[in-house]
Amino acid sequence: MPRKRRFFLPDVPAHVVQRGHNRQPVFFAEGDRLAYLKWAKEAASRYRCAIHAYVLMNNHVHLLVTPSDAEAISRLMQYVGRRYVPHINRRYGRSGTLWEGRFKASIIETQSYLLACYRYIELNPIRAGIVTAPEDYRWSSYRCNAFGERDEFLTAHAEYLALGRTDSERCGAYRGLFGASEDLAVRERLRVCLRSGTPVGEGAFCAEVERALGRRVGQVARGHLKRALTPF
Repeated sequence: MPRKRRFFLPDVPAHVVQRGHNRQPVFFAEGDRLAYLKWAKEAASRYRCAIHAYVLMNNHVHLLVTPSDAEAISRLMQYVGRRYVPHINRRYGRSGTLWEGRFKASIIETQSYLLACYRYIELNPIRAGIVTAPEDYRWSSYRCNAFGERDEFLTAHAEYLALGRTDSERCGAYRGLFGASEDLAVRERLRVCLRSGTPVGEGAFCAEVERALGRRVGQVARGHLKRALTPF
């Protein structure tokens, strides 16, 4: 059966996830995470991708990325993979694949879901039981977005900048997004769309995507959103 074709659009953000083969670890030491971020930053600059949020978990990675063109995200991920996998194999005397097939991705409707995707990504360490507060996890974008900690890896999205007139106002408003309980329906939509590669957005957004691509991309059926899914 042919693999479902992925699609990206220039200047439309996408939620990207890559998981370790058989859900095995892909990071084993601090230096591994630093190396991954170094190569991802190089690739983002080379292929003109803006990275707005991220988290490096033990066995997978989440990125929120706005590409400059339809091929930029795939090139970014290839660039990192071609450097990171040999790094791990050499360092730990292993061979073979590290990642579980192709990365997964879904494009995001900015006004309705972008900040929810930021939040979803940065809450991963809490859902995994690693920390009790997102600022306690070093390997994510939360401390930059919520407290203004410098992170040259990141580019603020216009939707984030609109949270306030100053850095202080924006950070305070951003922290406020994490004060309420997660919207479970939104969380499920992000998960289901990521699994299927379907755009995360309302009907008008999906119709606009289809017009831009010149083909159908589909929408997630409501029944699928009601299923209990294994967290990403």
